This record gives sequence, C-alpha cells and structure tokens, in this order.
Amino acid sequence: MNEKLQGMSNLKQRVIAAVVAVPFLIFCIVFSDWTFFGLFAIIAILAQLEFYKLLGLDGDEPLTYYGTFCGFVLVSVTFLIEKGIIPEANYYILSPLMALIFFIKLYKVQDEKPFKNIAYTFLGVIYVALPFALIIILAFLNSTNFSWQRPLGCLFLLWASDTGAYFAGTKFGKTKLFERVSPKKSWEGSVGGFLASMLVSFILSTYFTDLLTWQWFGCGAIIVVAGTYGDLVESLFKRSIKIKDSASTIPGHGGFLDRFDGLLLSIPFIITFLKLFP
Repeated sequence: MNEKLQGMSNLKQRVIAAVVAVPFLIFCIVFSDWTFFGLFAIIAILAQLEFYKLLGLDGDEPLTYYGTFCGFVLVSVTFLIEKGIIPEANYYILSPLMALIFFIKLYKVQDEKPFKNIAYTFLGVIYVALPFALIIILAFLNSTNFSWQRPLGCLFLLWASDTGAYFAGTKFGKTKLFERVSPKKSWEGSVGGFLASMLVSFILSTYFTDLLTWQWFGCGAIIVVAGTYGDLVESLFKRSIKIKDSASTIPGHGGFLDRFDGLLLSIPFIITFLKLFP
C-alpha cells in the first residue's frame, strides 16, 4: 500500500490522506471532550517525538522520552483543569517535573554539551506541547463547558489557508516569499491562502456561533500570517539539519510537525486575541 502511494503524485497523496484522516479528526473533535483530548494528546506526543528525533539526527541529545512525558503531562493537566476536574493549583506539578531535566542531565556523564541539550528538551515542550495545551484551552474558553466549534473552526481555517496557498502558488507563484528558507513559497500563494481563509471565515461565522463574525475573520487572518511563519520556522529547522520532511508518517504531507507547524505558532496568537477581545 505504501509503495503504491509513493508512486503517486504529491497531490494525489495529499487528497487520499485527507479523505482518510479528516473524517477521523472531525469525529474525534466533535464526539466528546475526551476523544478530543485523546486525539490532541496523541498528536502532541507524536509531534514532540518527531522534534526530538530530528535533533538527534543533527547529533544532539535531548531527553526525548522524559521531555515528551513532560509535554503529555502539560496537555493532560490543562485538560483536567479546564474541564473543572482538578483545581488550577495542579499547574505547579509542572515546575518540579521541568526542574528534574537538570537533575537527569547531571548524571548523563557522556553528554558533552548538557546545557545545549537541556535547552532543546525545554524547547520541545514549549514549541510543540504548549500549543496543543492551548488548543485544549481554546475548546474551554472562559468556561468549563466543552465546545468543539472553536478548535475545529481553526483547523478548517488552517486547511483552507494551506490549500489555497498550495493551488495558488502552484498556478500563479512567481514572486518568492522567503527564498532563503522555503524556495517554493510565493506571495501569490500567500494571497491565495488568505482569500481561501477569508471565505471559510465567512462560512464559519454563518454556521459556527461560538465566535462573532469579526472574531472568525480575526482568527482567519492570524492563521494566515502566523501559520505561514510557523511553516517557515519549521522549514528553517529542517533546512538546518538538511532534511525535507520531519517524517513520512502522513502521505503527501510528511510528519505531524509538517502537518501542524502552522498551528503551533498561530494558536498562541489566537488565544491571546480571543482573551483580550472576548
């Protein structure tokens, strides 16, 4: 099956992956708050493992499994607090857990650059796990009542932006957006992504009532800008270790980091936007 997919064009692989994965993602998000949590907890774990694996390819030695465990605890504690099962004071659990990273590295006698690898371990939690914890907060925004509309809507906006940019860039792309980091990205593609995102923002404002119309358009604009930068940042990371994709887990898309890179940097801005302008 994998060999057949590899023989197809990138577009066909993307379409097949979307047809299989998107209904499953939507089901998990909509069915219940627990399936929503399980979905993003698993994605966070897989994405963080990918991140640490890539660092390992460049000769670095972050605490892969312990860092991923800290990320999982962050996502889990956030869910339980936002759901109202445990009090906010449980966030302090993360303080000693993160501090233990220094203790563990103290006993890694073969690590020639322990503080560099300590920093990379922290970075995995902040860059990968924290945004997924913020997605949990997005679903419970200012309430202990779960709502799937906001996280699913933001995913629709991200997919619309990516799809619009892909087709507009393929068809009209001439003016390079950031050639040093990502030679294929163009301003024309960005405009296509923006237009697609604005169209979906309008549709969401009609059917998804958890946010006001101007808030959906605001989220759409944030995802186009911050999501593009998120993609560029991950491209810069991959370029620094001379690889094309973070993994080959998702046909046509690469790995989980490749698929959710735009979300990693856009979600912090979206949460801040919605908290400041409720």
